[in-house]
Amino acid sequence: MASEELVFKIKADFLKCLAHPARLAVIEYLKTREASVGRIVTALKLEQSGLSKHLSLLRQAGIVTSRQEGVTVYYSIRDRDIFKVLRPIAEILRKRLRESQTVLGHLGES
Repeated sequence: MASEELVFKIKADFLKCLAHPARLAVIEYLKTREASVGRIVTALKLEQSGLSKHLSLLRQAGIVTSRQEGVTVYYSIRDRDIFKVLRPIAEILRKRLRESQTVLGHLGES
């Protein structure tokens, strides 16, 4: 694999990690706090087994980090620059929504 192809593969794998609603919810939940698995399960109403898989993928991608205190594992955002990636996506989606609302508004005028 050429080095440019490898770079694209690495980027695609990273973005695939973000491409799940539960993982995005976890990232947003951890934006302002460190939390235990139990707290995340309760807050996001996820199954613990599924959450563990999502957290593992996020940890492998370098998005979250974990620490263990006794039997409790706590997760937090490893690199806050992830929000520099997510913020422009939210802006693009807001722009698309406004454009759709404008079109729908014009349909009502017919």
